[in-house]
Order: sequence, then structure tokens, then C-alpha cells
Amino acid sequence: MTVGEIAQLTGGRLLCGDPDKIIDNVQYDSRAVNENSLFVPIKGEKVDAHKFIDQCLAKGAASFTEYDAPENAPSPCIGVDNTLAALQQLAGAYRSQFAGLHLIGVTGSVGKTSTKEMIAAALSAGLNVMKTSGNKNSQIGMPSTMFDISDENQAAVIEMGMSEFGEMDRLCDIARPEIAVMTNIGTAHIENLKTQENIRAEKFRITKHFSKDSVLFLNGDDPLLRQLKEGQSFRTVTFGINSDNDYYAQDITTEGFSTSFVCVGDGKRTCFTIPALGIHSVKNALAAAAVARHLGLSDDVIAKGLASYKNAPMRQQIHQLGSYTIIDDSYNASPEATKVSIDVLKSVSKNQSIAVLADMLELGQQSAQLHRSVGEHLAKTGIDCLIAIGSQSENTAQGAKDQGCKNVITADNNDEAYKKLKELLTDGCTVLVKGSRGMHTDEIVKKLIEDYSAG
Repeated sequence: MTVGEIAQLTGGRLLCGDPDKIIDNVQYDSRAVNENSLFVPIKGEKVDAHKFIDQCLAKGAASFTEYDAPENAPSPCIGVDNTLAALQQLAGAYRSQFAGLHLIGVTGSVGKTSTKEMIAAALSAGLNVMKTSGNKNSQIGMPSTMFDISDENQAAVIEMGMSEFGEMDRLCDIARPEIAVMTNIGTAHIENLKTQENIRAEKFRITKHFSKDSVLFLNGDDPLLRQLKEGQSFRTVTFGINSDNDYYAQDITTEGFSTSFVCVGDGKRTCFTIPALGIHSVKNALAAAAVARHLGLSDDVIAKGLASYKNAPMRQQIHQLGSYTIIDDSYNASPEATKVSIDVLKSVSKNQSIAVLADMLELGQQSAQLHRSVGEHLAKTGIDCLIAIGSQSENTAQGAKDQGCKNVITADNNDEAYKKLKELLTDGCTVLVKGSRGMHTDEIVKKLIEDYSAG
């Protein structure tokens, strides 16, 4: 697009510069701009990125601004009332150019990124697929993802996250998915949304622009999502382990770090193998197979795609460090996701199992109870040792003790937890590391890898 076209599409005012300047990428990180970029300075809680406009203009980039253009600006500036709103409006306009694109939106309380990666893998063996990079699923990240779509893409798998009322509406106005996948309804962000029913209602807004030809894929094992199956003006398809789903799994087996299962659906029984562990991964693969079949791919193509799946960084990534196995699930945490990871830890442990669990954030008034429930689940699952990090995780520790876990250790921070973990490591042990993003438990994994690499 040209600068002039961007100004027109966003209702902006060209404050200075050449309206015919060509823009071929949009950036909100000033370090990533080049001479053909549009810089979008976002006002954050701590930093107003408008302070980086001068250096972006000096590189030849154009920029949005909520203020006056810098004096003697060397590149175009577009004045807008709100830079984030302008970014979202521009992203929606850009997405609308790809009317023939199959856009699959993925939402849910837990597992959005892994499900997105699984669907993209299943489709990639038969279609040219664009997918959300990392977990750019927010009010800033998701619209930025739209600009990665190109004419070559036949499908796009877009992760769509929300933590407050109204956010899904804005994302849907931009992406306009024709296919959507809802993974589950948990307690993530319940501090803002108050109830799981509210969380479900907000996530269901992913269908805002659905037509009668659209399809919603639901985790039918989730009782709150199961209630959405009937009474819709569009088609719904359920997936899960239970046999009352449209797509379900039988004969699940694990070998090493791979899982095989029989997918039953559409009157067919097909064996798939995925390089991932856990029942949740099987559900993700069922969703991916269902979406891929809907788009006309054969089971042979789907199987090839699923076999190429790779976990996103810090999401149940397996690190084999000599005789130790580290399950790095440190990207984020909720009660539901942590219990799933505990189950995976138990399933792969051949000797001692150690769970390093940090605080789960944004749980509001239910935080103590939910942390305690994780500790109880850990003890009942039979994990040998818990290292609990942070003030809220003291409740996790108490829950584990109450259910009979004998080896429970608390730590105030990651450094303390790492030192205690090093004392516990024995040959053949398996360690799970998990916590909310704000707890930065990936620091523990990095130190373990560094120590191993250093010999």
C-alpha cells in the first residue's frame, strides 16, 4: 500500500511526507523497521513508543502518530486518534483483500498455540499455510499477524486470545474467520471475566461473522463447550476422547515421545502418529484432522502433516540432558494446563519425577483454591517431588502435602528453586518446569541446559 492509501483506510491525516511512498511491512517494534516499514507506536503501561518515532523516520520508515509530526521529519507521518485502533483498522482492510483464503481462528483457555501448530502441521502437507508466529494472539499481536498473509497462502491458522470483555469482537472484526476451533473453557483470566460462563460467551464471539457455511469445531469433552453444539445457524463438529463426539480417538499408545491413535470419524478409522505426548495432544490432533478433512485433504496427506508437528518453544519441549529428561512447559500456566502437564510428567517418568511449579497469575479470588487443587492433583497422580515457587504456590505445596506427597519444597524465586532442584537430580529423573509467563520459569530450564553444555 502507499502512505496515502493507509491514511485513507484508517481515517488518518497525512501530516508530512510523500503520499506515494510504498509500504510493504508494518512494525510495532522500532528495532525491526526498515525503509519500507510503517511504524505503529503503541502507548503501553510503562512505555509510550512514540519516543522511538524519530529513529524510525531516520531509517526511512513512515509512522503513525497521535501527536504532531516531528519538526523536519524526513519520512511521512500519519496522524491518527489512536495508534492501536489504526493498526487494527488497517489489518482488517488488508485481510479483506484475501476473500478466497480459508481462515481458521483458534481460541480457548488452554492450548491455543499447540492446537494452532497442530492444525497448521496437518494442513501444510497439502496446502500453502500461514500461521500465527509464536503466540501473537493479542489486540496488538493478532492484527500484526494479518500482514503476514500473502497471495500464495491458501489457508491461515490464526490464534485469537482475549482476557477482557469486548476483545474477541475486535479480533473477529479484523480476522473474520470462516472456521473456528474452541479448545476448552478454563479459569485463565477469570479475575477479569468472573465466571467460566462469561469466558465461554466471550470466546464464542469468534463466530461473530459466521455464515451458514461456516464451521465451529468444539472440544466435546468440555461440558461447557458441548452445550454449544446444538441450536446454531452454522455447522458444529465435536472432537475428543469420548465416543459421543463426531471425531474421537481409540487405541491410544505411546512409544518414546510419540503417540499413536485411531481417529474415528466420518465413518472412517484412520491411524495417526504425532511426535507429542498426552491426551491433550491427541485432542489437538483430532481437531486438526477434522479441520483438514473439512478442507478436502486426504488422510494420507493429513498423516504426513501431523507427523511433522513440532511443539512451540517452552510448550512441553523435551530436553534430554544426559540421563535427565526436562519437560520445558514454562511459557505459561493455568490450573487446567498444569494438571495436564503433571499427567504427562507421570506418563514419561521411569524413575524419579520432579515438578517445578511457579505461581499461576490472574486467578483473582479463586487463586488459593485453584493452586491448592493443582497440588492435590500432583499428589494423587503420584509425582515424587514438588518444588513450589512464589507466594501463591505455597497453596500448591499445602494441597500436595494434604494428599500425602512427602517431598514438598518451597522457594521464593527461580534461583532458590534451581539450587534446590540441582540437589535433587538423580540419574534417570524427569523434571517438569511450569509457571505463568510473569514468573519466568524458563530461566530454570536455561540454567539446566547451560550447566549440561558446560559439562
